[in-house]
Amino acid sequence: MNHVVRVQDVTKEYKVGAIGVLALRGVSLEVEEGELTAIVGPSGSGKSTLMNLIGGLDVPTSGKVYVGTEDLSSVPSTKLADLRLHNIGFVFQAYNLIPVLSARENVEFVLQLQGIGRAERRARALRALEEVGLADLGDRRPAEMSGGQQQRVAVARAMVARPRLVLADEPTANLDSKTGRDLLDLMRTLNEDRGVTFIFSTHDPKVMGYARRIVTLVDGKVQRDETKDPDETRTSDVLLERTAE
Repeated sequence: MNHVVRVQDVTKEYKVGAIGVLALRGVSLEVEEGELTAIVGPSGSGKSTLMNLIGGLDVPTSGKVYVGTEDLSSVPSTKLADLRLHNIGFVFQAYNLIPVLSARENVEFVLQLQGIGRAERRARALRALEEVGLADLGDRRPAEMSGGQQQRVAVARAMVARPRLVLADEPTANLDSKTGRDLLDLMRTLNEDRGVTFIFSTHDPKVMGYARRIVTLVDGKVQRDETKDPDETRTSDVLLERTAE
């Protein structure tokens, strides 16, 4: 299998006044193509910091982060932006949709940045919205949509560029239980049908239940790295269904 992500002995220090705070302490991690991985841990454990480093939104104090064969710390900023645009999809808990654009235009925006022609990007955006169950809402702006609908637009936007990797930071944090479960069903279907690699940052038991691999961070270090067998994943599904009922 191919490594989509490699994190090698990464530390990240932030300055709080004159004091240095270590958010990550020698983290190493490899994620294979097609994995569905949850990075979990208490608040302040370093989850979001690690996600930002994998997404090329921040740089480590020491160590290396690779996406594919690219060492993100040695990629020029202009090329890094291009790498993110073509290889990584982002789903943020705050949705990060552009409020003055319709759902379709929000999804199209990534393709416009890629230089895709108008007719093709419109067709691909409409198809992406159909895949997330929003075929009839393409003309609505974010303020006219529910939180769950906005998060589905964010998933469509992340997927429309056909990335190798999707990073989802607390994707169910602002959603009710049913909407969160529907969203997780959607992302697992995309993972299984298209082989897209998903990495979640979460403290939500529902998300942990969907993941096939769980990496637990505590105080900036990997405390556990567990991969479920298929029977355990099916058991998690049954328990989640009973909880939802």
